[in-house]
Amino acid sequence: MGMFRRHANVYENGKFAVKEIFITESDHCGSKGGLFPLFPSNELFSFQNTDHYFYSSDKKKANSFHEVFLLPGFVDVHVHLREPGFSYKETITSGTEAAAVGGYTAVCSMPNLTPPPDSADHLKVQTDIIEKTAKVHVYPYGCITKASRGESLADLEKLADHVIAFTDDGKGVQSDDVMRAAMRKAASLGKMIVAHCEDERYGCTPESEYLQVKRDLKLVSETGCKYHLCHASTKESVQLIREAKMAGLPVSAETAPHYLLFTQKDVLDSGDFKMNPPIRTEADRDALIEAICDGTIDMIATDHAPHSAEEKSKGFQNSLNGIVGLETAFPLIYTNFVRKGIFPMARLLALMSDNPRKIFGIPKRQDEGIIVDIGEHFTVERNKFHSLGRSMPYEGMELYGRCLATFINGRIVR
Repeated sequence: MGMFRRHANVYENGKFAVKEIFITESDHCGSKGGLFPLFPSNELFSFQNTDHYFYSSDKKKANSFHEVFLLPGFVDVHVHLREPGFSYKETITSGTEAAAVGGYTAVCSMPNLTPPPDSADHLKVQTDIIEKTAKVHVYPYGCITKASRGESLADLEKLADHVIAFTDDGKGVQSDDVMRAAMRKAASLGKMIVAHCEDERYGCTPESEYLQVKRDLKLVSETGCKYHLCHASTKESVQLIREAKMAGLPVSAETAPHYLLFTQKDVLDSGDFKMNPPIRTEADRDALIEAICDGTIDMIATDHAPHSAEEKSKGFQNSLNGIVGLETAFPLIYTNFVRKGIFPMARLLALMSDNPRKIFGIPKRQDEGIIVDIGEHFTVERNKFHSLGRSMPYEGMELYGRCLATFINGRIVR
């Protein structure tokens, strides 16, 4: 057994510093590539014992660590894990394995499930599975309304202590009165409303999104409720959020990688491009990128929404809405934005780790984190995904940045 000292870029308190890490080589597990326990000599991790390894098929590369970063784990506040109710699309096990591969140590699971988490008993069906099978931390949402039908409020008071926030994601709350009552109740409970904005009178047009954003922000002003906008996709939504922040309202917003990378001109007649909200114009994309850079948009979330191959095989028009994204988000953002100099690595960490934790109250644990190699170059291949879902528009893309190891509670989970 040999001991190696290497330097890595360590992210602490919003800054990077080059620090020494210790790598111990071990051959006793029979892997041709060798096994390397990692012992950072800083306070980012505090492993409980020394039996933690990550694998490398290239021993020489593993010893170099010339482009390695020790980072806090990413957080995705918008993930559809599909279980209970739709385990043929995804399970909590497969979805959280995909999260770990992508460098996520925490995800927030959306409530479009069967049974929907609109009561304590219904929520328990999901949390029992999470406790038994999740590979990373899972924070469930509770429904805003019963069965997310938008008609009457779910049992928000009994759910409040057990959910990260309230949302009817997948549907917009159509009634002004119901949304107002939801915000008042959530505010009294100290919880956030997380909104999928879609006014059904306007289909999937830009108006469908931004007019409901406008309505919601007016209600936030009335009620003082903390509010988060899901998957912002229009330039008008961006401007409304910007103005709300300038007015001091307690609002935040996310967008997803596909809205930052594609425009309508890129969309093919394929289920791989079918999602809700849809990919929009170049002007919308440019506004989203500007908002990512200037802080109007607080975070990047994947809206990871797996479906079966059959459900996504019917072309753009007839396939179900949703693509997968947990395993590609970091390399997509690193390659297309950090590597190109549009914003620095520290901004990526704010968007994918710091801000989600701060806004949603998700703790940063000392015995958790990830190791990424930004020099790792690879081609996106859907048949290598850990998620049961395979549909996404990134197949064949050449990307940089791969998560080498993900640690939860001081133990490697991938």
